[in-house]
Amino acid sequence: MTDPIPNRLLAADSFRRAAAPELSSVRLLVVGDVMLDRYWFGDVSRISPEAPVPVVRIERREERLGGAANVARNAAALGAHTGLLGVTGKDEAGDEVEKLLRESSIHSYMKRDDAISTIIKLRVIGRQQQMVRIDFEDAPTETVLVEKLDQFRALLPEYDVVILSDYNKGALANVAEMVKEARAAGKVVLVDPKGDDFSPYRGATLLTPNRSELQRVVGVWKTEEQLTEKAQRLRAELELDALLLTRSEEGMSLYTDKEVLHVHADAREVFDVSGAGDTVIATLAAMLGAGAPLDEALATANRAGGIVVGKLGTATVTREELFPG
Repeated sequence: MTDPIPNRLLAADSFRRAAAPELSSVRLLVVGDVMLDRYWFGDVSRISPEAPVPVVRIERREERLGGAANVARNAAALGAHTGLLGVTGKDEAGDEVEKLLRESSIHSYMKRDDAISTIIKLRVIGRQQQMVRIDFEDAPTETVLVEKLDQFRALLPEYDVVILSDYNKGALANVAEMVKEARAAGKVVLVDPKGDDFSPYRGATLLTPNRSELQRVVGVWKTEEQLTEKAQRLRAELELDALLLTRSEEGMSLYTDKEVLHVHADAREVFDVSGAGDTVIATLAAMLGAGAPLDEALATANRAGGIVVGKLGTATVTREELFPG
């Protein structure tokens, strides 16, 4: 009979005073579903006479990188040398994505598909809360996906760490080949998964599902012991080095073949959780790329997630915020 894998609780402020790693030396490639996040801010003062809905009078507009582009934005904000490979349309929104990438010092390897429109998430904000979200999206064409896979192969020698950011919009249709080739090239591969089948991610270094994403694959659990059993079985089946479960207000749990490591959420006022997972995986990847041990990388990513939920919309955390002083 094998010995049980030990459980360990990592203090939320662990490594807070550790020396800041040299993240500028990290070469990090983000691949996945690229989106443009549009925010329309306004004032709500009346109900529409046409239907029982609020009327939002738009006063300000903002545009930000979304999806895999937000992951890249977070990595670049930490100082990592960051590249982004994805697909947009040949349209105004695609031009805006390219502009925002330049402003964020992200190296763009975007493929422009003239058969589709760029994915847009439009959020209308009134009285500091989201009133409605409108999504525009098309899946990339097969021709562009083949070109994207070829470029991925060409870029691999230039990067040390690969993040595959899957929002299930079609840009990672060839994700199984990407994982296999990146690992064969000796790269650290982190995946933010989607869907009810994680088998295409087999062989990745680390997978970062949230609770609902994990439940879709392994089913529900009633106790911590059941969760550990299900998570460890999935990790072993997929041949992962580690599986990181993000648990919102409950923090995170990291499952490896040596231990189960829990870290409580870094307690802060929660303003907006959108994009927090992007911040976590980008911080993890940057820390691992800098040679940090897994527990230190986890504690830092947890701290980054705690900072970003206190900001509105898809936001970033800076190196100075993570490592003050």
